[in-house]
Amino acid sequence: MSKFLKIAASLAMLGGSAHAETFGLGREALPEEIAAWDVAVRPDGTGLPEGSGDVWTGEEIFVEQCAVCHGDFAEGLDNWPKLAGGEDTLDHADPVKTIGSYWPYLSTTWDYVNRSMPYGNAQTLEPDEVYAIVAYILYSNYLVEDDFVLSNETFSGVEMPNADGFFVDDRPETEYPKWTGEPCMENCKENVEVTMRAMVLDVTPAGEGGEAAASDTAAPADEVSAEPAEEAEVEVAAIDPELIAAGEKVFKKCKACHQVGDGAKNRVGPILNGIVGHPAGQVEGFKYSGALSGMADDGLIWDEDNLSAFLADPRGFMKGTKMSFAGLRKDDDLDAVIAYLSDFAE
Repeated sequence: MSKFLKIAASLAMLGGSAHAETFGLGREALPEEIAAWDVAVRPDGTGLPEGSGDVWTGEEIFVEQCAVCHGDFAEGLDNWPKLAGGEDTLDHADPVKTIGSYWPYLSTTWDYVNRSMPYGNAQTLEPDEVYAIVAYILYSNYLVEDDFVLSNETFSGVEMPNADGFFVDDRPETEYPKWTGEPCMENCKENVEVTMRAMVLDVTPAGEGGEAAASDTAAPADEVSAEPAEEAEVEVAAIDPELIAAGEKVFKKCKACHQVGDGAKNRVGPILNGIVGHPAGQVEGFKYSGALSGMADDGLIWDEDNLSAFLADPRGFMKGTKMSFAGLRKDDDLDAVIAYLSDFAE
């Protein structure tokens, strides 16, 4: 008898008849051990812990824990994933797959955040924090209102837009037979050449020296520069430099989507040079939402009162706006950022 068989026979005798086929190794998991690993959440909410979180609390936690990768408004930074947007793009050649446009079950979102986030510090969030973050993500996707509270009790009432967009995977029957068997290995190319750089395809975040390469494919500045319509000059009183400095800090919340100053370009949102005191919807080359275009046609002027009301509650001021920013809640921040924007002429 070989040495291996002798060891196997010995283990079998030690394990007894109940464990003979498994050599008597291991033991059944204890209930508390199973419970520690059994954290899966089902689409109907089964498995959720008790807890709750509202949109505004979620915004604060998201900015602190998630925004470094996903942006303040879940718009995604560099090549980190977008969590919001992408409506009606799934039939496009390059669909934008976000939680709002693609994910069929809210349980997947809650479970993933709970298990894997924040990046590099997974499983440090309390259930209430996870509920709040997911509530903010839903709000960023226009799926709930700003007073929504997500909890184990309200969870099943949330309907995801793409809940009916998935079907049973039939590839083993329909596709696998086409790609199995002996490879062809006929009429193969003698040489393989690289025809496109990853930087040009925008699949690699820009590193050292990368910005110059990326700029080769960027649209010329004059293609997106604003040419406002002729209008009367607006006199702006001298503004406190300290207030402008404070506004610059507040504007950091806006920089993911908007630019100001020399060389500013349209991004997710339009450039904001010369916005204060002027008619809405005047930046050439930017496609405004129907909501803003409608209010602009009705004569909306971005004076301090309207800007303050909009920035405090974008969706309350303008139903249907595409801007996902939740709003500034401090009057001092509103005054400061408007002062900062006033400092940028057309």
